[in-house]
Amino acid sequence: MKKIVLFLLSLCLLPSANAQKKQVAKELKAIMAKYEAVGLSVAVLKGEKIVYNQSFGFKDLTTKEKIRNHDIFRIASISKSFTATSLMQLVEAGKLSLDDDVSNLIGFKVRNPRFPDRKISLEMILSHRSSLSDKNGYFTLDVLNPDKNAEWEKCYHDYAPGEGYQYCNLNFNLAGTILEKISGQRFDQYVKTHILDPLNLYGGYWVDGLDSTRFVKLYEYDTAGFKLAVDAYAPRRKEIAVYQTGVSTPIFSPTGGMKISARDLALYMGMHMYYGTFKGKQLITAASSRRMQTVLDPSSGYGLALLSTKTVLPGKTLLGHTGSAYGLYSAMFFDPAKKYGFVVITNGCNTTDPDAPDKLRNDCIASLYRYFISDVW
Repeated sequence: MKKIVLFLLSLCLLPSANAQKKQVAKELKAIMAKYEAVGLSVAVLKGEKIVYNQSFGFKDLTTKEKIRNHDIFRIASISKSFTATSLMQLVEAGKLSLDDDVSNLIGFKVRNPRFPDRKISLEMILSHRSSLSDKNGYFTLDVLNPDKNAEWEKCYHDYAPGEGYQYCNLNFNLAGTILEKISGQRFDQYVKTHILDPLNLYGGYWVDGLDSTRFVKLYEYDTAGFKLAVDAYAPRRKEIAVYQTGVSTPIFSPTGGMKISARDLALYMGMHMYYGTFKGKQLITAASSRRMQTVLDPSSGYGLALLSTKTVLPGKTLLGHTGSAYGLYSAMFFDPAKKYGFVVITNGCNTTDPDAPDKLRNDCIASLYRYFISDVW
């Protein structure tokens, strides 16, 4: 009799749950309209379950095809955490140390010319405290190599390694190259076999290894309106045909090249939320996971490819990362103590207000928090 009563009560709750999802969808669409977003995909993780996953708007502005939940985006800088997680696996295997000198790992001298006696460690590049700069670009490590670039000194800031913070993409293309040199495996293949496959996630860095019909087109905004970012999913076939492991790595963009759906990114986030183990699959130890989440630079809140912030949800400390590239804006933030998290991705919005992308991401997360989390915690 008790089971029958509980079943009937659950049926009574269904309309309320459906009404809740309709209301949050209405709010998310209003946020999209406010910032003129092309499309939007969101996912909410509570415990080990995806409690909400929905997509809105256009995958292709020309054909007006709608985004589906299983479609994939190039998520930009959230990709950095995949690179750092992979390197933590090698640290655990005893193949390298976070304290190792990057010069010894990469095979050429990596030294700030203003501080030639100061070692630049692996931990420093994973936390943007290396003093490296993107001034010379970051699509090839030749810009950093004194034997290949006469202006290599421009790749550094004025402060000593370990004593300042500047966000720098070159750090992570360097980190990805180190991953290849130490593991002996091509970067994209390592991430697939050691992170994506164990968690049963669909995605990757290699464009031709993915179903292109699932790619969500990205749109950059200027005064003339939205323009397709044609290079967002460039396959780089000619470069890959002559690929050299431990040299050509930036082709896959360890700093920003992961392609994945909002849902699967949320499940990956769950692994970090549960300190390295998710649904029985351990990718890194709890000690390694906590080290990634430990703030090393108080001014930025940055740890190892994850940052701590109170600006996403006022009064709430969340961990995660954002991404911005080719008109895409993404966010992945979670609370490891209370076990909830959010993924928000848009493939383009009006950026006349330069703060619009952050406002859009934060507004979406606030709405998702209100409907799916705040009534519980």
